Amino acid sequence: QVQLMESGGGLVQAGGSLGLSCAASGSINSINVMGWYRQAPGKQRELVARITSSGSTTYADSVKVRFTISRDNAKNTVYLQMNSLKPEDTAVYYCNVLSGGRPYWGQGTQVTVSS
Repeated sequence: QVQLMESGGGLVQAGGSLGLSCAASGSINSINVMGWYRQAPGKQRELVARITSSGSTTYADSVKVRFTISRDNAKNTVYLQMNSLKPEDTAVYYCNVLSGGRPYWGQGTQVTVSS
């Protein structure tokens, strides 16, 4: 089993910044993709950004330029730096990793952006 420990999130005014981090531990077997998803009330969970073990990144169009995903392979940790936050970024953010062909999810952390 892989355990994911998320940190960061909170309340910020529009235009502000927040950072999220997610550390993987446990029976880790070659983590391939690490990423962040989010789910706003009444909406489906959606991909925010993901990064492969080689550093290739993918972003949702709505967060391009504003968000940056990175990872520390030695620490099995993925980060999400969120700048120029908008009220529509308000959601529960979930860490996701693909290890040994299996997906694992964090417990989620709330990000609230006030207008």
